[in-house]
Formats: sequence, structure tokens, C-alpha cells
Amino acid sequence: MKKVLAFALITMLVISAALTGCAPKPAETPAPAPAATEAPKAEPVKVGFIYVGPIGDGGWTFAHDQARLALEKELGGQIQTIYKESVPESQECEKVLNDMIDQGCKIIFATSFGFMDYVEKVAKANPEVYFYHCSGYKSGPNFVNYFGAMEEPRYLSGIVAALKTKSNKLGYVAAFEIPEVVRGINAYALGAQSVNPNVEVKVKWTHTWYDPAKEKEAAKALLDEGCDVIAQHQDTAGPQQAAEEKGAFAIGYNTDSHAAAPKAYMTAPVWNWGPYYIAQVKSILDGSFKAENYYGNTKDGIVELAPLTANAPAEAQAAVDKVKASIIDGSFKLFTGPIKDQSGAEKVPAGTTMTLDQQLSFDWFVQGVEGKIK
Repeated sequence: MKKVLAFALITMLVISAALTGCAPKPAETPAPAPAATEAPKAEPVKVGFIYVGPIGDGGWTFAHDQARLALEKELGGQIQTIYKESVPESQECEKVLNDMIDQGCKIIFATSFGFMDYVEKVAKANPEVYFYHCSGYKSGPNFVNYFGAMEEPRYLSGIVAALKTKSNKLGYVAAFEIPEVVRGINAYALGAQSVNPNVEVKVKWTHTWYDPAKEKEAAKALLDEGCDVIAQHQDTAGPQQAAEEKGAFAIGYNTDSHAAAPKAYMTAPVWNWGPYYIAQVKSILDGSFKAENYYGNTKDGIVELAPLTANAPAEAQAAVDKVKASIIDGSFKLFTGPIKDQSGAEKVPAGTTMTLDQQLSFDWFVQGVEGKIK
């Protein structure tokens, strides 16, 4: 009996072992796949801005800095901006340009006329960097000049001023005797004369871009000479504030500065740089950049006349709208003859329009402007 039991036990063990050997092996759990390696994010392109005044000037530099902020908002993590304010138009500009390159800037906007020669020099030495210079006339393969036809809203603001004046004396506080400023004064005078041939425009030079006290004093001098509307090619609201204190009226510049002199301010020729900055940086990022100089206009939207306030004469809006429409559709050209200079000599014959190059090199005042160009 014991032998039978032992035999049976052995038989069962042999069968069990055979069955175990034939059974399928449990599926092995596959090793986890290696995590996908993310492509390293591209470093944001660094964009530098060089300003001639402080960003809080409420004028020229403020307008450029608002455009810088619009650029950051539009392109987000693709770019990073830095800026340097109150940079003198001297050798200091070259140092700031090189400092920005050392900080990794691949695109630099230099936003004042007097920076031009320094930008040109640094651009030649750094062909891998893109340079943009505002309001000058030099350029190169990686060096673009850009500006806008501010003379168009200047002309429109002259219409507003001439319809407002009672003394027929318009004051103009101006920075430097350069074509950009002279062109604006001439446009303002021609616009004023188009609705009031008896007006004259008196000019006071400050030889500064940003000097609130000096600008205000120049405006006061014009007011003392009988001017009852003050315009400006300056970067602060000083001239407008002087007008308000005297009970006179004012045309601003660069930005809508109504809040700075609410009882005097009527309107202002203003800049809108944002769309241009965004378009240019995008062209560099997507590889479509072309070294093309730019001179925008009212139709482009880079320049415009700010909304008229209640201080402006009632009839001004309709007059402005009519001329603005003809500027945009091309049926009206600002500097079309006959145009005479201060001496009465005909400079632009009837039916002839000054070329853009001639306008960009203005070195004479039109008839009706009282002031000297050195």
C-alpha cells in the first residue's frame, strides 16, 4: 500500500511539473518609454531702445516708450526689451549703443536725430545687429532710417490755431534749426494761412529737446509779444502750461496732453510708433527683413491729429476733416506752389510740388513766419 501511495505521489508531481512547463509565461510589463525630450526654448531676442529724454516727459520719449510696451505686449516671450533714457546726443550715445550690444541686443532703435552719426559708426562695426534710427537721413545694409510726415497733422493744427486766434499772432516754441523742425513750422504756417491769410507765426528757439523751464520761458516771451495761441516742437507741456497761465490757447505735440493744460490745450499732432515697431521686429524674427527706409503718413496711421477739445473753435472740426480726407486720398499735397519765402521770393512755382528730398532738407521759412534759421 505504501508503494502504491508513493508511486501515485510521484506520478502527480511529474504531471504537475509537465503542466507547469507547458503553461504560458505571464506577460512581462514593458519598461516605460523614455520621456520625450522637449526642444529647448529659443532665447527671446533682446531689443534695445535709446531715448533722448525721460520716459515721463509726456511727449516724444513717452510716445516711443508706449510703442515699446505695445511691442512687448504683441510679441510676448519672443522678445525682451531694454531701454536707456536721457542719453545725450554726443559720444555718450556710442557708448550706450555698444553697452546694449554687450548685453545681447540684436535690434536697437535710436530715437533722436542727433544719434545718427553714432548709430552709423556702430552699425558698420556690428553687421549682425539691426539698427533703426529715427528722423535722420543716413542708412545702410543693417541700418534703417524711419520717420513720418508730421507736417500733415501740423498743417491741420495750423487750421485750428488760425480759426482760434484773435490777435493773428501765433507763437511757436521750437527746439533746433534742423529740417524736421523747419518743415513742421512751415506746414503749420501754411495750414493757418489757408483759413486766415493775415496770421503770422513767431518762432522762439530753445536749442533743447527737453527742458521744461526753458520751453515755458520761451512761450511766455511769445505771449508777451501778443501771441494768443502757442504751438511747439518740444518734448514737454511747458509751453501749453504757460499759455494756460496767461489765458491763451495751445497746440501740443507728440501725445495728447489735454490733462497737462486742460483750459488751454486744443489738439496736438501726435505719433503712433507701435505698429511700425511691431512690423519691423516681426520681419526680423520671421526672416523677411529688408533694409528699407520708412516715411509714414496720416494714411498709415503713424501720425495723426489728436481729437479736438472743447477749447477748439466750433468750425474747426469740419475744416480739419475736409483737408484730412484730401490728404489721405492724395488729392491735396501740402507743399504745392505758389509758395514764397520770408523775403517774398517765389520758392515753389504754382502747380509744382516739392519733392520729398526737398522737404527733408528744408532750410528756409515760408512767408509769414517770423524767425531766423542759423
